This record gives sequence, structure tokens and C-alpha cells, in this order.
Amino acid sequence: MVLHNSALVVVGHGSTVNPDSSTPTRIHAACIRKRDIFREVACCFWKEEPSMREVYHMLDSKEIFIVPNFISEGYFTQTVIPRELELEGVLTRRGERCIRYCPPAGSHPKMTDLLLRQASEIAAGVPREQTSLIIVGHGTKLDSNSAAAVKKQVSHISATGFYPQVISAYMEEPPLVSEWDQLSRHPYVVVIPFFISDGLHSYQDIPILLGIASKTATATSQAEVFRRNPHTLRGRKLFYGSSVGTEPLFADVIVDQAVRWNLSWRRT
Repeated sequence: MVLHNSALVVVGHGSTVNPDSSTPTRIHAACIRKRDIFREVACCFWKEEPSMREVYHMLDSKEIFIVPNFISEGYFTQTVIPRELELEGVLTRRGERCIRYCPPAGSHPKMTDLLLRQASEIAAGVPREQTSLIIVGHGTKLDSNSAAAVKKQVSHISATGFYPQVISAYMEEPPLVSEWDQLSRHPYVVVIPFFISDGLHSYQDIPILLGIASKTATATSQAEVFRRNPHTLRGRKLFYGSSVGTEPLFADVIVDQAVRWNLSWRRT
């Protein structure tokens, strides 16, 4: 579907200390822009420029689709973004403009396919019947959605039967990713961070918890952690992947969130 009269706004978190945080959002927006699906494509951030407060001034379109580039519903999608963009709900009319607020990209049904694709690419040639797949989330007592999104994907992937064991693990709540060897029961283990971008969590924190990196690693060596597969330790062959949000096909997910919103709205 082509929405040539509409604008797409991809909203990311951004970071004042980690430039990699906004990179996937910018790359996906640039990729979508080249496809000539929307009249305009822009991105904005909470912690970087351009900010959410200025994005409307960057657009001429009367119809705007807003897709949060976040893994799950939570504080930012339910409170921060609606507040900063002055949204009244899933549909906001302001003057001649119609603003449609879509679900976060990470909630799209295709996320399961992306995770499976990434796992297959990371451990190409490894027998699946001897592989445990671990999806890693942040996990926090402050936001139950963080763990719920990972559990949902684990449930979906388990139902496909692609892997004999699919596990959810977290940085800050049980089951802990640091105990990956106790959680898994197969000789090959594939670990994928369920995050939008690669940052300190995927470069440093999770690798340290897994035991494949040290606390003294430099930024350059941290970036190399994704290219050292497999890691042989604790009697297993461990394959570690980059965050799922860096997958190039994630751009398709962002587009489809807007398309699905448009179709569902027109049916009502």
C-alpha cells in the first residue's frame, strides 16, 4: 500500500551518551524514505535532535502516522510520546491535520519472524535440534511490560517448533541471563538481545553477564563481540547476536504498523 499523501514519523528514544542508540531509527527512516511509500518520512527523539516538539514543523502533510520505535508498550509509548506530541489518543485532529498514533514497532506480529531469521543467520549450519535459543530483555520491577514482551516472543517461537528449547532471560530479574548455562540444556546456545538498538546493554552489559567480555573492554572491542561467534565456554558453543532492532527488515515492520493502522481505521 502506498500512502503518498501522508507523512511517517518514527519516534526513537535517543541518548545523550550513546550515539549508537539512535542509529537504527535513522537508518530505518532513511530506508523507508527511499521506497517512496510516504510523501514524507521523518524521525525524532526524546533525548536527541530533532526533538518530538519540533517534528511537526518539519512536515507539510495533513495526515501523519506516528510509529514509536520501541520494543513494547510502556512509560514512553503511553506517557512521554503522547505528552510531547500532544496526542489525544490513537487519533488526534489538530486543525487540518489528522494524526494517527500506531502501536510500537516491537509489538508487530513479524517480530517472531525477525528473531528466528536472526537466530538462523547467527548460527548458520548449527543443528537446530541441538540448540537452545535465549531471548534477552532488560527486566525491571518498575515496568512489567519489559519482561512481558520477551515472554510473548518466547511463547510464539516455541509454538513454531524451530528450536527444542526457547528461553526468556533478563539482566535484572530472574531468570538471569548470567545463568544461561544452567537454563539451557543443549550444546549450542544462541542469545539475541530483544532491544531496539545496540548500546551499552548489548555491547557490554550482556556480554559481561554471559562471560564473553570483560569489564575492561574498550569501545572498539565491545563492537567486535558480535563477530566472534562461536564463544566456547562452560562446556557449550555460544552464539551472540546484535539487538533485533538493528535487523534491516525492521524497516518493513515500521511501515506495516502504519499500513495496518490505516486499514483498520478505514474498516471502522
